[in-house]
Amino acid sequence: MVSISKTFLFLSLLPFAAGFLAPSAMSASRRMNSMTMAAEGRSASVPFLKQQPNLDGSMAGDVGFDPLGLSNINDVGVDLYWLREAEIKHGRLGMLAAAGILFVEAFGTAPGFTADTNCQMDTFWNVWYEKPTLVGSSLLAISVLEVIGGIAITEGRKNGDRAPGDYNFDPLGFGNDPQKIKTLQLKEIKNGRLGMIAAAGLILQGCMTHQGGLENLFN
Repeated sequence: MVSISKTFLFLSLLPFAAGFLAPSAMSASRRMNSMTMAAEGRSASVPFLKQQPNLDGSMAGDVGFDPLGLSNINDVGVDLYWLREAEIKHGRLGMLAAAGILFVEAFGTAPGFTADTNCQMDTFWNVWYEKPTLVGSSLLAISVLEVIGGIAITEGRKNGDRAPGDYNFDPLGFGNDPQKIKTLQLKEIKNGRLGMIAAAGLILQGCMTHQGGLENLFN
């Protein structure tokens, strides 16, 4: 069981390194091949499948991977705009979750929180039983943020003035350089996808072994 969990944790952490290398690792010939397949109506990621009409490569990280045709859905409030918003949001949360799980295990919990285990899944349930009011308040705050985000998504879909995931948060002024923005958007979406995989892996191994990710990796 321990060896399996170590392998699983290693695979969950590997994407972080791969995500930073992915944008620069793609060669010019590979880009040209992707463009050629798109021109022929074939998916760049799955060459034996057809290119979905809504995936034209204009979105960051779009390589035509949609074997189930989800990008064609346009019903009951779900469309490509909504799906991209959901992907960006969960990608950001995945990166924060994976980093947070490892950070708390390595450096400890915040003041006032008891932790008798390195497993963050067990620590969560300790907080759940010891501080139910805090958990309830957190859920209420998250609900308020979800309502605000829902309004932004709805309005952005109506008028087309807001790109998915854009909350006008740019304290360093990257928005002044369009090329820089494209590069950062690609890095964010790739590392966000890998962050979701890493967070899921850390949560699953914690629930299975009741040990921390670093503990499983190094012991």
